[in-house]
Amino acid sequence: MKICVYGAGAIGAYLGAQLATVGADVSFVARGAHLAAMQAHGVRLQIGDDERVVKVRCTADAAELGPQDYVIIALKAHSVPSVVTAIQPLLGKDTAIVTAVNGIPYWYFHGHGAEFAGTTLESVDPGGLQWQHLGPERAIGCVLYPAAELVAPGVVKHVYGKKFPIGEPNGERTPRIQHLHEVMEAAGFDAPIRDNIRDEIWLKLWGNLCFNPISALTHATLDVITGDPGTRAVSHTMMKEAQAIGERLGVHFRVSVDKRIDGAGAVGAHKTSMLQDLESGRPMEIDPLLTVIQEMGRLVGQATPTIDVVLALIKQREFIAQRRAA
Repeated sequence: MKICVYGAGAIGAYLGAQLATVGADVSFVARGAHLAAMQAHGVRLQIGDDERVVKVRCTADAAELGPQDYVIIALKAHSVPSVVTAIQPLLGKDTAIVTAVNGIPYWYFHGHGAEFAGTTLESVDPGGLQWQHLGPERAIGCVLYPAAELVAPGVVKHVYGKKFPIGEPNGERTPRIQHLHEVMEAAGFDAPIRDNIRDEIWLKLWGNLCFNPISALTHATLDVITGDPGTRAVSHTMMKEAQAIGERLGVHFRVSVDKRIDGAGAVGAHKTSMLQDLESGRPMEIDPLLTVIQEMGRLVGQATPTIDVVLALIKQREFIAQRRAA
């Protein structure tokens, strides 16, 4: 089984290194000092008190690798449109694309079976580029629950979690989803096959759409955001607005808002990825986590007043940060 991880940062390298240990033919597409370190020394993967070195073929040019059975896209979602052309050499006739990204994926309305089937979302797929050139029929959904850190070039520290729910957009149990499940489980991951992966996508997104921007605006960690009455109330309102949209689109939320907030608070003094990106001077995942919810709200005729306010504030925060960094 040939698997290419496109965007082998912390989570991508963690996924790929573990898959390589159970015999999958894994390759990485990465860049910069991290790529150079992995090419020279392999991936140093730290899990608890254990550290292992995993040798994986690494390159900056996907054309060197040829067609794959699976391409796991592990980039930040807003970076994917810019690499659609670069991914093409990895795509054979039956290549599956596993969207291991946060937020709403480009294929969301493929196989949706409702009035918006076939709709593309401009906020996550400008001009329908991914839909046209990656193809929604190739897509397998994957939700990221674990956390990992790139502590140094080539060195990945697993922080917590091993759950990666996966699923076909139409809910079928195809041979390709079954084979992916088997290799991921063999690698030590919890990779349940969901018959409605969109429910799982929304469950993760539900927290990300509020905790991430609030943390970037306030520099508060999850325990503070969920424990403070003010920021908890803002989170609650944003989540209720999003829930109304999701339910209009057939999503089932299997936990309550308060339970979802409490679950995030139990993680403790954790900095969200958006706050980490802000502090590191990187672009933040605003569109796939917030703008897309606003867009979907307009699609179904559902107002998002609190989300609109927070979205405007976080966009201004990013603009100021990028201008200062220039």
